[in-house]
Amino acid sequence: MMEQQSVPEQAAAGKSHGGLGGTFKVSVYEMENFQGKKCDFSTECPNLTENLLEKVGSIQVESGPWLAFERCAFRGEQFVLEKGDYPRWDAWSNSHHSDSLLSLRPLQIVGRI
Repeated sequence: MMEQQSVPEQAAAGKSHGGLGGTFKVSVYEMENFQGKKCDFSTECPNLTENLLEKVGSIQVESGPWLAFERCAFRGEQFVLEKGDYPRWDAWSNSHHSDSLLSLRPLQIVGRI
């Protein structure tokens, strides 16, 4: 009998897939309009500012979708980011009080055939 792997275990094992067969990739930039320090991700990141970036100014989703959260450890308001460019925080957030994005993870789409 096979054990079911959790999402982090699947990602660690290289089984992170976007949708039903694609891979996940997102680029996060420290400044607006895709400027400054850049970090690429293909698996979840519970704290983008921990030794990586001071803040998130813009995002490019190459393949996804991704769930982004306003707080660390996947907490707070969440935003679904589909393939495309997000040049500044108000491109992904309709909120006037939240201009931060501190964690993100691939949105796993589970389908049955």
